[in-house]
Amino acid sequence: MDITIRAARPREFEAVGELTAGAYLGDGLLDFGADDPYLAVLRDARRRAEHADLLVAVRPRGAGGGDGGDSAVLGTVTLAVHGGAYADIARPGEGEFRTLAVRPEARGRGVGEALVRACVERTRALGLERLVLSSQHRMYAAHRLYGRLGFVRTPDRDWCPIADVPLLTFALAMR
Repeated sequence: MDITIRAARPREFEAVGELTAGAYLGDGLLDFGADDPYLAVLRDARRRAEHADLLVAVRPRGAGGGDGGDSAVLGTVTLAVHGGAYADIARPGEGEFRTLAVRPEARGRGVGEALVRACVERTRALGLERLVLSSQHRMYAAHRLYGRLGFVRTPDRDWCPIADVPLLTFALAMR
């Protein structure tokens, strides 16, 4: 699948937020379902774009994606750096990505991998030492992707954002 990774545009923020919330809700990743308070965070793409790099995967023009607007957004991810509003576990010299989401119909076509690779490239370009992330234990496909890309588990950094919601952590050293 031909895709382009770029910064989300303001006109896409609402669609990106709904894509992210829909992916987490649809995959059963929210412990409190439709009442989960994290849904508001997932939907707030505008705030993510204001405080971190909000990236989208889109179909390029001429590939059935129109002008790269709302209907062409296939996936999204947020990249933050240590000290930023969206960096939960990043330490000095580290980047952190979160809220990786891909439309169900675009899964298995390299969209998620392209988004993660873009985070790796940006982390290197920033001169950071490591890229880290947190993931729910049920995100098996994502864990396989991270392993293929060289991320390793960092159990000493696992954490719980709220009681009874454990998150696994992974890291990739920039060489």
